[in-house]
Amino acid sequence: MNTRKLRLSVLDLVPVLEGADAPYALGRAVELVRLAERLGYRRYWTAEHHDMPGLACTSPEVLLAHIGARTERIRLGSGAVLLPHYKPLKVAESFHMLASLYPGRIDIGLGRAPGGSGEASLALSGNFLENVGKMPELLEDLMRLLQGTYEYDGRPVAARPIPPEPPHPWLLGTNKKSAAYAARFGTGYVFGQFMSDSSGEEALRTYRDGFAPSPLCPEPRAFVAVGVVCADTDEEAERLASSEESPANARRLFAGSPGSLRVRLRSLADSYGVDEFIVVTMLADYRARLRSYELLGQTLSDG
Repeated sequence: MNTRKLRLSVLDLVPVLEGADAPYALGRAVELVRLAERLGYRRYWTAEHHDMPGLACTSPEVLLAHIGARTERIRLGSGAVLLPHYKPLKVAESFHMLASLYPGRIDIGLGRAPGGSGEASLALSGNFLENVGKMPELLEDLMRLLQGTYEYDGRPVAARPIPPEPPHPWLLGTNKKSAAYAARFGTGYVFGQFMSDSSGEEALRTYRDGFAPSPLCPEPRAFVAVGVVCADTDEEAERLASSEESPANARRLFAGSPGSLRVRLRSLADSYGVDEFIVVTMLADYRARLRSYELLGQTLSDG
């Protein structure tokens, strides 16, 4: 049984809610991460999406640079950089820059989803399906760049600036294929529970059983991304959750009071063998969303 203290992190999609614009939504992202840091959340990750009117973050590395200057210790990362769109050298350079600006605080979460419509994907990087097929090569090159062992045509190429501590690599996914990639290339793994109708046990088992150590991740590291709505009472949380697009159910959305959620998350932690959850809360009101993270933060101090 997992008896370690439960740790929580924030996954922010940077929603542009009704009546708001992108600058306001980005300001609320800063407000959220500063609250999370005060409450003891472990990480703040922001997602990448393209040409989606309801979401404001197309460039996680730019937002993270802005947020890093306004925080002190919380880890900052991408959830996720969509690697098939990019050359690994540019990705490594961007996150080496962040890790040089904010040493010891940077994660690089990687994904292989398009992050937008087919037209947006074509405009960004051409044939996305073809690029996804190159994911093993992209991951191999990126890991070598992060480790300082990459060569092109037999000549060394470095992703500069070289930070005092490289970014911690993670792969995000919802199935065994992503878990197998994480295991093969020696990265951490995050199971996207909030995006999946299936349980994560099989994916996490695939990751742990097949894990090959790397210099950046010598032992398997895993946590789970969950959708959460927290309110003062179970009834209020369920009312708020009913306004979300995704239905409130045991797998995709956890709704309740801090005490109820502590029990449910602890049970899931024991089942999955993890001690950390990264939480995404999508509500139609910025205040209710912030309050949900604030109340959920009580689980950090209460056990």
